[in-house]
Amino acid sequence: MTRLRWGMVGGGPGAFIGGVHRRAAGLTGQYELVAGAFSGDAQRSRDFGQMLGMDPDRSSGSWETLLERELALPEEQRIQGVSIVTPNHMHYPVARAFAQANIAVVCDKPLVHTSEQAADLMRIVAQTGQLFAVTYNYTGYPMVRQARDLVRSGVLGEIRKVQVLYNQGWLTTRLEGQGNPQADWRTDPQRSGIAGAIGDIGSHAENLVATVTGLTLEAICADLTTFVPGRALDDDASLLLRFQGGARGLLAVSQIACGLENDLSLQVFGTRGSLCWQQEHPNHLDLYPLEGPQQRWTRGNPAVSPAAQAASHVPAGHPEGFTEAFGNLYRGVAETLLARQEGRTPDPQIAQFPTLEDGARGVHFIEKTVESARSEHKWTDALWQSPVSPALPNRS
Repeated sequence: MTRLRWGMVGGGPGAFIGGVHRRAAGLTGQYELVAGAFSGDAQRSRDFGQMLGMDPDRSSGSWETLLERELALPEEQRIQGVSIVTPNHMHYPVARAFAQANIAVVCDKPLVHTSEQAADLMRIVAQTGQLFAVTYNYTGYPMVRQARDLVRSGVLGEIRKVQVLYNQGWLTTRLEGQGNPQADWRTDPQRSGIAGAIGDIGSHAENLVATVTGLTLEAICADLTTFVPGRALDDDASLLLRFQGGARGLLAVSQIACGLENDLSLQVFGTRGSLCWQQEHPNHLDLYPLEGPQQRWTRGNPAVSPAAQAASHVPAGHPEGFTEAFGNLYRGVAETLLARQEGRTPDPQIAQFPTLEDGARGVHFIEKTVESARSEHKWTDALWQSPVSPALPNRS
């Protein structure tokens, strides 16, 4: 099997998300991590790379040095893509530099801090034609893909309302400043950006709605709250949504939902039926038709859609979870890049992942949510339009 030469910026010792990315890519068998800037300390980065089995000379103390060294190598030796798993404030400069160097990018969410930065990345990628993915990883679950295909097939009829809830309790107390690095940077406006919970997990909720329903968000009415004294960013959010065509929505996220772990759920209500999915029980999807009994779709069942089948890796009844869903995004990226390399059309059931456009729209959503929360009039125009015309080259 051909393996892609890959690099990573961030994700060093103790970093949660870096380990998730490495495990997810490893599940595919299609990546070889050969270079990285895992830490700002060159020796620490070198030691960490050696622990991962890498050539110590391919580990750097900065992303600038990493990129410089890789570009000095012959093309057949340098990295073909890079994963950016740093705190949010580093996404833009790193992504911009690697995209300009015509190296494929997989960037953690939210994409960047501002729509201006997102538009700049879109212009660069439109020029290079290189692949750029954003890891809204919940779209990798087989039953999320099944939900999307059921909605698009018309089983639910006309969509009337969407409800997405994402509740966590890990920031119920003021962990920042108490030695918790994840809390430190996520509650720091300089590193996290203008939003807290709505940027960290609300961006996932927005992407899940858009992916499953295909609805275009038109307006937002938002209430952002900071419950924990001394915290600089929101830790709770409630939004009313209006979509083009008349559908309505409710999006609520919280990181002070005491005792809850990762309680993400999606409900889609149509004129002919409803769908319900929960991330903590991801292997089934419930369909409630207007006429007839409740139906439960299960992952791995041969009756599910081709995309849901392609995202399943073990037989029915054997549970799959978070890392496998994340791995499906990396599998889609690999399928796309390898198809280009081999001069073939990628398998459309496999080559699925959130794109740069998804990331840019997510940044716009965060900005409009904050704008609405600060407004006296509340309802805020949230329609997103691509700043790049014509659209970015498609994934194939």
